[in-house]
Amino acid sequence: MVTQLKRFRFPILVVAMLAVLAATRGINVLASFNPLAALAVGAATSAAAVAAYLWLTRRVEGREADEVSLKNMWAGLRRGLLLGTLLFSITILAIGMFGGWEGLEWNSLSACLITMGATASVAVNEELLFRGVVFRILEERAGSIVAIAASSLFFGLTHLVNENATVWGAIAIGLEGGTLTAACFMLTRSLWLPIGLHFAWNFVELGFFGNATSGTEGGTGLLHLTLDTTTPLLTGGVFGPEASLIAMLVCTVPAFILLRRVRRAGEFRSAKAAFASK
Repeated sequence: MVTQLKRFRFPILVVAMLAVLAATRGINVLASFNPLAALAVGAATSAAAVAAYLWLTRRVEGREADEVSLKNMWAGLRRGLLLGTLLFSITILAIGMFGGWEGLEWNSLSACLITMGATASVAVNEELLFRGVVFRILEERAGSIVAIAASSLFFGLTHLVNENATVWGAIAIGLEGGTLTAACFMLTRSLWLPIGLHFAWNFVELGFFGNATSGTEGGTGLLHLTLDTTTPLLTGGVFGPEASLIAMLVCTVPAFILLRRVRRAGEFRSAKAAFASK
């Protein structure tokens, strides 16, 4: 049975993890009435998503998902949190230095805590789907370059459903976010580093500074930093800072540095090797 399912593992796992992502988002919305409830539900839905991923890989692929091994969890999360916090802090401070800030005020601790739970769940679910399923399987089939390009494009396009989405914003977040998190996964062959990075970037952006994030409204953070949306190349406009040229630079430079380390470590898979292994 596993052998038969494995032949169709890509569509099965993509559809299944999309369903998990949709379900956990709905549950987090229901829990957003209370900060403590939102935190608890965010942690619970994150754990549930990992459990679902583990079960699906066993059932569909007949393997243990080492990429979410608990042995590497804390070290990967810690490094990812530091990297994501650093990169977004550099981005938002650089936007301010070039005149992109309009106003900064205190907002709400409750909103910050609610956002923390939701962004944790989103980071876990999206990394399981885009890096754990889409990138990993495409890399096995077509090599690392094709996998980076296709998974990043898919990652960017899914953000077009957000209320203030723009085509440029979707392209930008695919290039910068998709490439950087793929590089983190390739370097460690673990999802914990990209999960930590993804969460830290989103939480600092939305939960601390209260910026718009990937086309969703801001104002749900500890602070409320208003950016000049009339200068989209500098601030990202209504899409949020991810669509700014500064974010593109801040994220793509470390992505290519990491990809060089990946190549030196022998973790870069060529298309020729991928096809030869079939």
